[in-house]
Amino acid sequence: MSETVTRRGKRHRLADLRSRWSEQPRGNLISAVAGKQGSIPSGEDESGRQGALKRISAMWSSFRRGKRDRVKDQEPSAPLGLMGADNTSRQYRYVSGQYFFEYLVVVSLKKTKDGSSYEPQITYQFPKRDGMARFQKEEEERTLKAITLFCFPEGINWAPLTEYHSETFSFVLTEIDGSRRNGYCRRLLPGGKGARPPEAYCIISSLACFGLFSKIFDEVEKRRQISMAMIYPFMQKLREAPFPAPGNTVEIKSFIPESGTEIIRLTRPLDSWLEHVNFAELFSCLEDEEVLLVFAAAVLERRIIFIADELGTLSQVIHAVAALLYPFTWQHTFISIVPKILIDVVMAPTPYLLGVQKCLLDLVTDQNDLLLVDLSEDKKDTFIISIGDESSVLPPKLQTEILQALSHRKKASSKSSRLPQACTLVNVVITVCLCFVAAAEELNRVVSEAFLLFFVKTVGHYMSYVKLSPAGDQSIFEKRSFYKAIESKTTRHFVKKFIQTQMFDLFIQEVEQQQPGPQQGIFHQKIIEYQEKKKRDKTKKD
Repeated sequence: MSETVTRRGKRHRLADLRSRWSEQPRGNLISAVAGKQGSIPSGEDESGRQGALKRISAMWSSFRRGKRDRVKDQEPSAPLGLMGADNTSRQYRYVSGQYFFEYLVVVSLKKTKDGSSYEPQITYQFPKRDGMARFQKEEEERTLKAITLFCFPEGINWAPLTEYHSETFSFVLTEIDGSRRNGYCRRLLPGGKGARPPEAYCIISSLACFGLFSKIFDEVEKRRQISMAMIYPFMQKLREAPFPAPGNTVEIKSFIPESGTEIIRLTRPLDSWLEHVNFAELFSCLEDEEVLLVFAAAVLERRIIFIADELGTLSQVIHAVAALLYPFTWQHTFISIVPKILIDVVMAPTPYLLGVQKCLLDLVTDQNDLLLVDLSEDKKDTFIISIGDESSVLPPKLQTEILQALSHRKKASSKSSRLPQACTLVNVVITVCLCFVAAAEELNRVVSEAFLLFFVKTVGHYMSYVKLSPAGDQSIFEKRSFYKAIESKTTRHFVKKFIQTQMFDLFIQEVEQQQPGPQQGIFHQKIIEYQEKKKRDKTKKD
């Protein structure tokens, strides 16, 4: 008799999963961060560290984005960018009810009252929110305190600088209900003469699109060099503009003295599930084989910590690793940059993806049963701590196929990097820029397809084992029949472990809630393509 898994109400299901997989959060990450500021002395003993851990237990919140493109979005039927010549046909497609950002803040380092150190403070906020109720004002104050901490996670050990390399990174603020807001941050040295501490621009948005907000920061930074007052009209127009749907463009008109009116075009990638991801940083820090080991640990929902010097490296790599899991979504603690004051989160017994600056390495090496990955250029060993079985988690044949697929990007990159023998300096610059963009797009395509095909081959047959109950009022997933149908012993062994994860369980829940009929999304397209290819190959053999 086949084993069946029956789901009832969505609310009850999620409650059961939370109690089954992790500690029920007692607050949210924002409250935890705000409450922790200045509350942990640097020399506390082990009991103090345990107390601190309890104080931030609210941080065990989920990293989830709700229903992904696999169930909600169809590919845009209209062409990209502008559509047609007349005003009616030139209308862009927008995501209804969504705006680019909630607010922009500038976080500056100010000396403490005793003058011994610096602390981050918000010196500019747009928009200013008036007329809020008391509880709304308190919630905003907690959020703003959390933002200052994530903009300068290193702590208070800052000194005035004459040179500082600008860097852009992101972080996530998670609420108790699992909803999340993205923080996009750019740190740079403000205008002026002499030594001075850096400052940070931070945009808070419910939208995940790192490349788009990096371009917005370029525009903000350009206006900041002229005057702080120049930021307001640009951000006001951006806030009023509707957010474009995948593959579409929005235009922002902005006036700059001595330059006149500029038109800034902001375009979302067509593959919206990759718009927050750039795999280049991941593959520049790790070899292909090392990426596979990290993927193996992530797909079984283990504890993983990444170490790096640069904040941008941490945030880009950790988002890239999460993207490798598509169409599944990491459901556990996810902090791309852990502030020093919250370093006790590494003691959590539940799965997590964490980014920690290398200056804090000594505070995390006393842990075990995890994967500690060093991303820095001067590393001695990539894996400082590992469980040891990462290389045997994935089926050997499929590991080889992923590595072969990844090797295609290197061939394409070498071809696109060749320049014509006779060309001007301007042509060289243009060609290099185009090659860079093309290489980045090719990398994202090759990497995403390689790992997506892995899931197609291992669990792509799942729909055949989602059956209607005899009464016809609910769906039933036949788990045992599902993995027993896999012919390869090594693949079946992997799938038997994978179906026990929370990411797979919630994926199946969403499938069971859908109406019967053809599935949508990139994953299902790849499943159909793979099944058709198998039929053709079988026909040729016959």
